[in-house]
Amino acid sequence: MSAIASSTLASDAATAGTFTLNSVTLQQGGFLPEVRTAYLTRGTLAADGRNAVLIAHGYTGGHDMILEGSHAVDGSWSDLIGPGRAIDTDRWFVVCANALGSSYGSTNAASINPQTGRPWGSGFPEVRVPDIVAVQKALLDHLGAKHLVAVAGHSFGGAQVFQWGVDHPNFMDALVPVIAAPAMPGADVAALRAELAAVPGWNGGDYYGSGTDFSGYLTRKRVGGLMAFGADAVLAEQWPDTEQRKRELQRLAAAWARGFDANSLLILYKAMAAFDVRERLSEIRAPLLLVLSRSDKLVPASKGPAILAQLKSAGVDARYAEIDSDHGHCASGSDAAKWSSILADFLATHAAR
Repeated sequence: MSAIASSTLASDAATAGTFTLNSVTLQQGGFLPEVRTAYLTRGTLAADGRNAVLIAHGYTGGHDMILEGSHAVDGSWSDLIGPGRAIDTDRWFVVCANALGSSYGSTNAASINPQTGRPWGSGFPEVRVPDIVAVQKALLDHLGAKHLVAVAGHSFGGAQVFQWGVDHPNFMDALVPVIAAPAMPGADVAALRAELAAVPGWNGGDYYGSGTDFSGYLTRKRVGGLMAFGADAVLAEQWPDTEQRKRELQRLAAAWARGFDANSLLILYKAMAAFDVRERLSEIRAPLLLVLSRSDKLVPASKGPAILAQLKSAGVDARYAEIDSDHGHCASGSDAAKWSSILADFLATHAAR
């Protein structure tokens, strides 16, 4: 691990770093000679290594979700994390790692395959959620975290929370999957493949070095996704004029498109489509807080009672909370005030039980 940046945020410090893991065999049989993970931490790890909280980011998000100043539309949890907040960095050491296959400094299809000297492209091996969790566990071991206070995350990050619960059931005091379910709905890999294939220059994912510009496609993709997930309602509070709001949404989407690789859309989407731990829920040992948003369309709050019943029938110590928000899939960050006390109470009750 090498620290590559450090900055002071409020009364705590954020440190960015990279961690490299060699010779990684993936669940589907693929092999990566090297896996690089970019990560951020806030707070201080206790001498006994038992005060860490792992945060998992969403499908198209990144590890900057734990930083002050990150945007709620992009998945920020900055109102939940910090000194005196629900995830208190004066007490806990907060870690957020960019997922394997993502685009913010971790190994993905744009990375160089050391065996060929060229980008992986379409040859990047299949990644599954257990692979992402395994890399996170290796990072935590490297940092000296011996036990977690909690694993928490929203959307695709919530899927990772469930995976942590079944893969490492005794490694945490609490689990907080947010706007997520034990199997994530709606992932149509064939449709995304067809959509990407129609983009000029896609070439099956082997476009590196060709000069292909995917920014137009990615911007449109982002605008559509954000609109579906409630971003318009989030932005309306700051931009009440419809045209101003459209321009701001376009600006945010274009900024995201400049930093996200098109192959990562497919890599992580396939991982989400394959995710399903419903048959393993009885392996969960940590108390679990399931949080959904009243207005979310991906994991509707109407499914909350059935998911909770499924968890309880599997013997999980589970409770449910609903964010009363019009912000849809964005609500966990943009309307953090509506559930932060619930999160704080849950963590206080179950930390170091």
